[in-house]
Amino acid sequence: MPSRFAASLTLAAMSLGYGVVQLDVTIVNTALNAIGISLGGGVTELQWVVSAYTIVFAAFILTAGALGDRIGAKRVFMAGFAIFTAASVGCALAPNATVLILARCIQGLAAAILVPNSLALLSHAYTEEKARGRAVGIWAAGASLALTAGPFVGGALISLVGWRSIFLVNLPIGLAGLYLAWRFADETTRTPEREIDLPGQIAAIVALGSLAGAIIEAGSFGWNDSLVITGFLVFAAFAALFVWREARAAQPMLPLTLFRSRMFALTSLIGLLVNVAIYGLIFVLSLYFQQINGLSVFMTGLAFVPMMGAVLPVNLIAPRLAERIGAPATIAAGALLSAGGCLAMLGIEASTGYWSICLQLIALSTGLGLLVPPLTSTLLGSVEKSRSGVAAGVLNATRQTGSVLGVALFGSLVGRSGAFMSGLHASLGISAGVLIAAAAAVWWGGGPAVTDRKG
Repeated sequence: MPSRFAASLTLAAMSLGYGVVQLDVTIVNTALNAIGISLGGGVTELQWVVSAYTIVFAAFILTAGALGDRIGAKRVFMAGFAIFTAASVGCALAPNATVLILARCIQGLAAAILVPNSLALLSHAYTEEKARGRAVGIWAAGASLALTAGPFVGGALISLVGWRSIFLVNLPIGLAGLYLAWRFADETTRTPEREIDLPGQIAAIVALGSLAGAIIEAGSFGWNDSLVITGFLVFAAFAALFVWREARAAQPMLPLTLFRSRMFALTSLIGLLVNVAIYGLIFVLSLYFQQINGLSVFMTGLAFVPMMGAVLPVNLIAPRLAERIGAPATIAAGALLSAGGCLAMLGIEASTGYWSICLQLIALSTGLGLLVPPLTSTLLGSVEKSRSGVAAGVLNATRQTGSVLGVALFGSLVGRSGAFMSGLHASLGISAGVLIAAAAAVWWGGGPAVTDRKG
């Protein structure tokens, strides 16, 4: 067992890894207008700049967790951090939108490697349940802070240096994270017999990519377009193939038996629903502030500062609140608070002043900060430690799939000519609905099965 000092610096390294992944989710949203002006393209191309990252992230994260189980989470985590840092340089140097999208795909691959293995290393460093829950709270706090700081940091960097600088900020973070992981993290137990499920991996990539592509392109070509319909059909076929493969594979990338644990299934579902709402809205609101309200890049970043200030303290409080009232109640409260923020913004118009929606934005992010730590800790606690890498991969795969769907769907709603505000209203309504559904699912589906370990 590592010393407390080593465990703390391991936590710092893992927080940097998850933090840089989350930073690049939202920092790019602030740069979308500048990227569009510099490299060309409309809302559809900008959706691909965002979604290329999250599609690859979601599609590869399960294999990355299994790879960590097979050869050791530490070495896989460090490889992911090195790839992420190099890909960030590629993004900064991209001469056109196509190269930028390709570099974002590589970033997404590295992000898929970083996240599940950071959780596996945390679970290895903190073996006691209460200590692990608090460590996950800190890990999630750093990531949530990076998530909400992204627009502000991006706005400042773009105003001072230009949009390419938002990717170069990852270099010092990557070097620091690599050093701390190399120096202080203990390697996890390896299971060399763990195989990589390539057929399942290919099916997952095709299914998720075709689904996202169909939704994104529907905003340009319409939902009745033959290519869009073909995309949905390809998704249905490969999703069915993926489930068929995973049910029969000797060592599947997604062990379906994990879902026999009620809390594992619930937390995975909730992770997807929450990210549809939150990440989709961050994308749309960034465009709203700049394209509709006419705010500068820097002022758009400032508009997200109240969200940034709310998340960190709530992340730190959430594990202790979960200890008092239970994880299901805490997760449900967070989802309902975020839903309330969405509903309170339904009256937003093109002329709405920022301060009229400030409290709603704070409610939105506070709810997210409240539910993520107990959601993550509960899922990890619902499976055996030997499967923590795969379990962490499932949670993050479902969350990133939610991000892909949220950006694709909400982007298609606001991307239609002259339909931005009606699309924004629809996005807020959908977000509120899925968040309320998430709260209902965990409230009625949770209970004594929190400690169930059937995975």
